Amino acid sequence: MTIPPATICVVANPKSGRNSRDKAAIEAAMSVFGRAAELRRWHKGDDLEAFVNRAVADGFTTIVAAGGDGTVMGVAHALVGSAVSLGVLPLGTFNYFARGLGLPQEPAEAARAILRGHRRKIAVGSVNGQVFLNNASVGLYPSILQEREDIYARWGRSRLMAHWSVLRTLVRFQRPMRMRLTADGVTHDLVTPLVFVARSAYQLRRFGLEGEKAISDDRFAVYILHDGTRWQLLRQALRLATGRLRAGQDIDLMTAATLEVVTERPRPRVAFDGEKTRMRVPLSFRIQPDALTIIVPDAADRVEA
Repeated sequence: MTIPPATICVVANPKSGRNSRDKAAIEAAMSVFGRAAELRRWHKGDDLEAFVNRAVADGFTTIVAAGGDGTVMGVAHALVGSAVSLGVLPLGTFNYFARGLGLPQEPAEAARAILRGHRRKIAVGSVNGQVFLNNASVGLYPSILQEREDIYARWGRSRLMAHWSVLRTLVRFQRPMRMRLTADGVTHDLVTPLVFVARSAYQLRRFGLEGEKAISDDRFAVYILHDGTRWQLLRQALRLATGRLRAGQDIDLMTAATLEVVTERPRPRVAFDGEKTRMRVPLSFRIQPDALTIIVPDAADRVEA
């Protein structure tokens, strides 16, 4: 054991206790961490950054984010620049960040991997100061997240409903956006339905996309979707789901250490790690090197997802 349980505060998503699966998952993880670790639930409407900062002020040096990628991103945002470590107890639908670390998806095994893990500093991306770990985007994807939120509220959370939200959004798609994109000082005028900025090598592998080297070089992999009809966009979505999206034909790929995006709308909706908000342009993307300390599993505990 390299991470003492007494240093651990588990910060749980408010939704994580509403169903028996997540409740049982948290209980299983806490039984592994033991009584010395503490569980704190934040509630909808709470300032998550302030909530995490209170745990840090109380002396905890490892904050375990229990939830999906959005919860992990929110806790990471609070911890960037500090010496406090981030652990992840994956409870979400996709868990891209946890899977990229090689963490087990079973709660008890994930907890054991955290206790036996070691600390590592990583670079993170940010857009207008908001940290993200997997991706950020402007255009179609934020609309998909809004549709997904509405479908989840009616039918519950599942991968099937997540994919259905993609189809519904594409069918209702109206028109692409005009954007001005400046990557490492070079400006491009675009008409595109989507600019997708990636920081997760695992997510790129999952969808068969090129660009992993940019991630390892602490750069962004930036994907610009080609404009097309609704039918063409549906075909592109199918190719993406099956790992057959074609660079140069369906999308353009560029890499950049700095990126600015200006849209025709002064406050476009921006998505980041499954969350969304409106931001003022220009959207300024930056890499923050060695900004976050995370707990990564020991080689014996790693799983290939």
